[in-house]
Amino acid sequence: MKQEGKTATGAPATLWDRTRQLASQEILETALRLFTEQGYDETTIAQIAREAGVSQRTLFRYFGTKEDLLGGDQGRFGRVLADTIGEQPAEAGVWEALRVGVAAVLALHDSREQALERFRLLHNTASLRAGWLEKRLRFQEELLPLVEARMGAAVGSADPRARAVIATAFACLDAASMAWVDNDGKGDIMDLYDECLAAVRG
Repeated sequence: MKQEGKTATGAPATLWDRTRQLASQEILETALRLFTEQGYDETTIAQIAREAGVSQRTLFRYFGTKEDLLGGDQGRFGRVLADTIGEQPAEAGVWEALRVGVAAVLALHDSREQALERFRLLHNTASLRAGWLEKRLRFQEELLPLVEARMGAAVGSADPRARAVIATAFACLDAASMAWVDNDGKGDIMDLYDECLAAVRG
């Protein structure tokens, strides 16, 4: 979760920064409530803006797409994942590094409740699911050099092991989040991830 009164760089937030953070949070909470109440596809940008008390133009200054209103900046998720994996010590195994990366991405959610609603919408909305699968493939490609290097494979080689490892980690995250939603958010999603990974790895 984000630290109050701080910017993304850790510097003290100015009044302008705090105002933007509050406005952004209000828009996100409004969007998530409407998506949950009436469905993602049935909710319009105009309705979200109206209920959040802002213009559509203002809304788009904070969020580039309707999809961003559900999960935040997906590009940021990819950057956090790659940066976290890249920062792990050289002696850390590839599975350990990927796990730390997954945990860092999950920590970007503002609260457990919001994470649950976002995953529920993601898994139950065909258009969101399709978009997520497309982004997931891009994230996997971006992680490939990091995982190849950690596995001792030549970067850009035809060795399929790195791709298989990354795909497995994402598949386990999907399975864990689906089980977490089915259990109505009970338990810890990372424990479920560990269970899924243990089953795959034998």
